[in-house]
Amino acid sequence: MGFKMGIVGLPNVGKSTLFNALTKTAAAQAANFPFCTIEPNVGEVAVPDDRLDKLAAIAASKNIIPTRMTFVDIAGLVKGASKGEGLGNQFLANIREVDAIAHVLRCFEDGDVTHVEGRVDPVADADTIETELMLADLESIEKRLQNLVRKVRGGDKEAVQQVRLLEAAKAVLEDGQPARVVEVDADDLKAWNMLQLLTTKPVLYVCNVGEAEAAEGNAHSAAVAEMAAAQGNSHVVISAQIEEEISQLEPDEAQMFLEEMGLSEAGLDRLIRAGYELLHLETYFTVGPKEARAWTIASGTSAPKAAGVIHGDFEKGFIRAETIAYDDFVVLGGESAAKEAGKMRAEGKGYVVKDGDVLHFLFNT
Repeated sequence: MGFKMGIVGLPNVGKSTLFNALTKTAAAQAANFPFCTIEPNVGEVAVPDDRLDKLAAIAASKNIIPTRMTFVDIAGLVKGASKGEGLGNQFLANIREVDAIAHVLRCFEDGDVTHVEGRVDPVADADTIETELMLADLESIEKRLQNLVRKVRGGDKEAVQQVRLLEAAKAVLEDGQPARVVEVDADDLKAWNMLQLLTTKPVLYVCNVGEAEAAEGNAHSAAVAEMAAAQGNSHVVISAQIEEEISQLEPDEAQMFLEEMGLSEAGLDRLIRAGYELLHLETYFTVGPKEARAWTIASGTSAPKAAGVIHGDFEKGFIRAETIAYDDFVVLGGESAAKEAGKMRAEGKGYVVKDGDVLHFLFNT
């Protein structure tokens, strides 16, 4: 079950520096999980989770396999991208393929690094990209509405539903707001998602600050934080320069470097975790002597669907899930002790998996 986050930003904001740090960090993690760079601009990184290490230690697991996210370094955008300016068409096509957007904003002053607009204003930069995405959505909606006219006249129910949803999106876009502000009923959610509008993607603003400002941020990142809160979006403060330096160090050296900079953890860990939270993802675990493994699911996933993340046959032949809460597993010291204490539960098809559940699935082949 792959989840992709696209890294976007105007030229010279530190987008590629950040992506390079991500991929170098992921390469260093390759001993613990299967890392691959699918294309030059695509890389997978482990989602940091201390719980997995604790579970593995208790079960004496030989291998530890964390869950992971895919990051895509999307072609730089310039004003006019919605009309094909610069690498606009490639940019828009890549955006459609990701689940969320990590929008890197320049929040540092550096006379040696020119800004495409000749000034440092991250809020204005965010507006530039949002505007281009909204314009692209409006153009797409106009074309789709024209193509649906005949089907609507013929009484096609799906076409009628699509037109209703497209009109709702068009109204908010023409009002200067992204399509994600549209309130969609549960019955319309599947059709809404199939529209693949660019501005329905959740956004995480990444404030790229200078080294000296990595711990506390600055006035620019504070302005972004205020904007993100007003929009209902998230933000993280990070120094791409620091992250690139850390990615080239051994773990012990990296930790010492972080402490010297007054940082408790790498910014990339916060970025990955924030992306995970932004997509409303959760983790469950499978634990045994061979391996301890983390699995990614969407919040609210049923036990059979969670089993299907491991293998489709697990979902098809699902019988029940033997479930132990993470805290019970750790406090009691493992599966056997949890079972003896009555903390292992047998859950059926209607069970909604909770974050941190340690699961064992029984199924018919």
